[in-house]
Amino acid sequence: MKSNFLPVSKTEMDNLGWDYYDFLFISGDAYVDHPSFGASLLARLLESNGYRVCMCPQPDRNDPNALSVYGEPRLGVLISGGVIDSMVNHYTASKKKRSGDVYSPGGKAGFRPDRCVIVYSNMARAAFGDIPVIIGGTEASLRRFAYYDYWQNKVRRSILVDSGADMLLFGMGERTVLAVAEKLRDGIPIGRITNLHGSCYISDKVPKNSIVLPSFEKVSEDKEAYAKAAAVEYYEQDAIRGKTLVQQHGDRYLVQLPQAMPLSQKEMDKVYALNYMRAWHPMYDKDGGIPALEEVKFSITSSRGCFGSCSFCALTFHQGRVVQARSQASIIAEAQKLIWDKDFKGYIHDVGGPTANFRAPACKKQLDKGTCRDRQCLYPSVCPNAEVSHKDYVELLRKLRALPKVKKVFIRSGIRYDYLISDKDDTFFRELCEHHVSGQLKVAPEHISENVLRYMGKPGVKQYEKFCKKFYDINRELGKEQYLVPYLMSSHPGSTLRDAIELAVYLRKNNIRPEQVQDFYPTPGTLSTAMFYTGLDPRTMKKVYVPRDPHEKALQRALLQSSRKENYKLVKEALIKAGRADLIGFGPECLIKPERRNLNGSTDFKRKGTLSKNQRGPQKRNGSVKGKRH
Repeated sequence: MKSNFLPVSKTEMDNLGWDYYDFLFISGDAYVDHPSFGASLLARLLESNGYRVCMCPQPDRNDPNALSVYGEPRLGVLISGGVIDSMVNHYTASKKKRSGDVYSPGGKAGFRPDRCVIVYSNMARAAFGDIPVIIGGTEASLRRFAYYDYWQNKVRRSILVDSGADMLLFGMGERTVLAVAEKLRDGIPIGRITNLHGSCYISDKVPKNSIVLPSFEKVSEDKEAYAKAAAVEYYEQDAIRGKTLVQQHGDRYLVQLPQAMPLSQKEMDKVYALNYMRAWHPMYDKDGGIPALEEVKFSITSSRGCFGSCSFCALTFHQGRVVQARSQASIIAEAQKLIWDKDFKGYIHDVGGPTANFRAPACKKQLDKGTCRDRQCLYPSVCPNAEVSHKDYVELLRKLRALPKVKKVFIRSGIRYDYLISDKDDTFFRELCEHHVSGQLKVAPEHISENVLRYMGKPGVKQYEKFCKKFYDINRELGKEQYLVPYLMSSHPGSTLRDAIELAVYLRKNNIRPEQVQDFYPTPGTLSTAMFYTGLDPRTMKKVYVPRDPHEKALQRALLQSSRKENYKLVKEALIKAGRADLIGFGPECLIKPERRNLNGSTDFKRKGTLSKNQRGPQKRNGSVKGKRH
């Protein structure tokens, strides 16, 4: 049967001859029928199981009839905030309003409200009364417990409580959404569906054999209680060994059942083989389409989940630590669809996931016993039990390269370099450099201070330097000029001015001049955000220094770009404040030169960054380095 877009209006449902439909699926994103968009993936999955789904992308909150015009769905309303949390989508780390939204028509902002899951839930209640309302996706998943809200600088209640929805689905929702749909179809009231892993509901009592967290009222006034709750939430995030968690909100209880079991390879293959149009809905043509599609249109999702467990990353709390991968046959079949797209130019832009070179669980133990509660797979070093291998990935990439019309297969997802250099077989490393890098490889050391890296859960700088040396050695042997572009983060919890200076000196020594630096962004659901709010490391309950003051954050950010003229005063202030005025001078290790007085009394200075080309060596504008190991 020829595929088509799912209906987006009552008219389109009438044209299909539908006299009823099962679910209205509201999303904060525009409707792009592609598996990289979670709402479309789940809607297609429901469709493949016999349910009628109508899409409702970005409804107008100011229109009282925005939902009622669809008519009431038979089973319920599903709500997702979109691929990205709406507040992160709308605001920068400095809380400035973003000017655009790549998930909206024409890339313009303003099509979705702040905290859109709550807004859409209230709209659904107003339109349809007591119909089952089920929320999910990134925004709901990461806010399922009482959480610190960076934008309001306070602890908010669970989004399930604030939204008034009946159920929250967290994590990757395929299993749970089908189970909920089946029970609703069988006539079971939503209030009696209380046994589905991967779901949260509100109860008036505490279930047996559950772990009771400090209440919302407690964590909102006691930072130590918040940190303890965050630790339990983190440790119990596992489908096999995780326990039911309960958190009181007023006179009711938020109940989170354990994480849903990861999909098997066969199940995952089925999800990605559904009838996606792989395009935005034609109603967006007049606006120039949806820019976010361009990033993924010729990319292929190979896996999901990540056992890297970086403290600042929400993946642990959302997708989980157990890696699930599609079969090679499934990925090849998707690539063959891409080849015949009229816009395909011969380049597959990415084959990866949260971490490109993870194609299997860290060890077999995770499949029957779950992830380790009190240790990480890669920190402080790669676990001895980890099965480090890239053989399957190498085979897959070779098959993709051999397809007709394919000129190049790139890897643009993150590469976990400590895992890569732990592989005794260099085949993947060599083929990565030879075939899958387009001149630059982006990697994420994030920092080089051992103190900061400890809180981040990232490998030490020696691991990074070992990787860099090997990368440049292999490229030299291949006769290629390719460079590393490091991602760096400023002002992460634990980072003092001295830590930032240590990183700045390292960058200066290795002739690295980053074009962009990411300030730490306290998003819901991460250990790092708990550290930011409480000043405690939830894993140890020890105090953590937290740079919260905007001016200090500006100092740390400026240090990471100390060669920029506009940062001179901030860098000087930071060095003097930290007692490192020795780095103001003319020596090769100095970050800046002293100011000098002109005859007219004005101040001038000669920047370290104004060295001649021969003095400073060849330099790429994006911060990568030609011919320099770092």
